[in-house]
Amino acid sequence: MGVLRESADGERRVALVPEVVGKLAASGMSVLVEHDAGIGAAISDDAFAAAGAEIRAAADIYAETDIVLRVGPPTTAESASLRRGQVLVGLLRPWERLDAVRAWAASGATSVALDYLPRTLSRAQTIDALTSQASVAGYRAAIRAADVYGGYFPMLMTAAGTVRPAEVLVLGAGVAGLQAIATARRLGASVSGYDVRPAARAEVASLGAKFVDLPGVVSTSGSDGYARELTAEERAAQLAALDKHIARSNVVITTAQVPGRKPPLLVTAQAVSEMKPGSVVLDMAASSYGGNVEVSKPDQTVVVDPGVTVIGAGTLASDMAPAASQAYARNLAALLALIVKDGAVVIDPADEVVGAMLATYDGAVVHPGLSEAVSATPAAPSVPSPERSAP
Repeated sequence: MGVLRESADGERRVALVPEVVGKLAASGMSVLVEHDAGIGAAISDDAFAAAGAEIRAAADIYAETDIVLRVGPPTTAESASLRRGQVLVGLLRPWERLDAVRAWAASGATSVALDYLPRTLSRAQTIDALTSQASVAGYRAAIRAADVYGGYFPMLMTAAGTVRPAEVLVLGAGVAGLQAIATARRLGASVSGYDVRPAARAEVASLGAKFVDLPGVVSTSGSDGYARELTAEERAAQLAALDKHIARSNVVITTAQVPGRKPPLLVTAQAVSEMKPGSVVLDMAASSYGGNVEVSKPDQTVVVDPGVTVIGAGTLASDMAPAASQAYARNLAALLALIVKDGAVVIDPADEVVGAMLATYDGAVVHPGLSEAVSATPAAPSVPSPERSAP
């Protein structure tokens, strides 16, 4: 198997770490690692080599390996190096990269998108890279918001008087939201949490935070573990009810996102305008799809009237590349245990875990929703790929 250096701007994670490479090598697997693949995660080539990996060029890895391991998706140009029968594994975000998906299918490669993992299945838990990376990102979100906020998070008793704790509101109580709540609580803030799913109430309360009740807003939960999309009427009622809670918060962290769909709008420009000067809003969902905050911009920090800092945080897990890479590598090790049998790669489309993650297989786009999107969207004209930036 091969580990490639990530090509996305700002991406510092790496798919495997020496600890996992050593275990794979001990089990009889050969691991090739691209030169400087781990530099952004503070892992040297020497550390990989000491664990049993060979350091090679990217072209060699594409040419010689059975399985290509990545964190994020390859570009369309990089995808042209894949070959029939080769397996591509990663958080591939295929719904954002339809031209790359076409290239995977055309090459005959099998693409395993960890984004499609059926997270409600117990046997899938150790493979759940979305959860491991969201946990890192949620922790980092609270730390970053505390760093930007100009006041204290905890209540302090000082000779100059008592300092009240910061009021922190976390919108979305999935893995990232709960980790943000827990971290803000550890920092001493007064924390509230909100989610439309009924199960979130107990989870928020278990962390010592207050659950926000919104009168007139119906709790909803989808069958895949995510919240279902609200109707227009439900969304309007939600936004109106949230405004007053946002206005009295010093820090708002939004975490609501569903793979393949536009994130729900939770914080309007009007709500931000009613916050106190010096407040901070951190949008974990900010991306090219939009975000939870109307005025956020992907990977940018802006200050809007009346002096509210809005952070479009798209690379939080990458900001903690060493920790995030270690967790991700363990997820991949668990997946490899499913698809490598007696020294051979075995992909079973009928397997309820592996089959659900297949984006392309045997020359075709096989994920139902993805197949429809590829068929409905014309291929983009070929353009040169940008040069890789240094980690």
